[in-house]
Amino acid sequence: MNTRQQQLDAFNRLLDIMEDLRAKCPWDKKQTLESLRHLTIEEVYELGDAILDNDLDEIKKELGDVLLHIVFYAKIGSEKEAFDIGDVANSICDKLIDRHPHIYGDTVVENEEQVKQNWEKLKLKEGKKSVLEGVPKSLPALVKASRIQDKVKGVGFDWEEPHQVWDKVQEELEELQVEVKKGDQDKVEAEFGDVLFSMINYARFLNVNPEDALERTNKKFIKRFQYLESKAAEMGKPLADMTLAEMDVFWEEAKKH
Repeated sequence: MNTRQQQLDAFNRLLDIMEDLRAKCPWDKKQTLESLRHLTIEEVYELGDAILDNDLDEIKKELGDVLLHIVFYAKIGSEKEAFDIGDVANSICDKLIDRHPHIYGDTVVENEEQVKQNWEKLKLKEGKKSVLEGVPKSLPALVKASRIQDKVKGVGFDWEEPHQVWDKVQEELEELQVEVKKGDQDKVEAEFGDVLFSMINYARFLNVNPEDALERTNKKFIKRFQYLESKAAEMGKPLADMTLAEMDVFWEEAKKH
């Protein structure tokens, strides 16, 4: 592992390279805060994939890509005379110190939950009108629901026991079935959303990240389906020409693999 000085030297090297690229590379010279935005989102998703795959070498590479974007934004900010990478670092340092009075002050906490509650209370003291202001509007709906629930929990708006949440899931499922039988598509969609929201809430009580859980299932399905495709190719038979019973044989094989 690198020493602290070696780490600082590596970061300085990155800052120097960023200076060169911004001055000399036609593509880098053209980039703006706006043009980098969607690329940054893609990089973060790629980092998320590497984390779910537990590929430490890939995580290292993807973290580098994300770090490059942070340095790039800071470089553009310095050109606008708005902020530089030092301002970015000091800003998060100041926030961390202010939000951790149990480390840098006299506040006493007994567990992680109290830390989270203090965090949300401190943000309200900083001038935020709602604890939900910190939930980005552009988050995917599943992630947003999880963050909403986590935020309101921080100020005490939460169920007390897991069985209460499961009862709510059952209640929402029954309401969904009522609307399915009635055939009102708009109400079916609304009730289906309630079911998902309650399931995400239940996941929190099970200490399960719903986004990670669903993505693991996605990956599992992809692997099994691709196994099915490969077996069909070995037989020289298109999937569309196979019966469900024939496909199910290979599906069960894929589950064993």
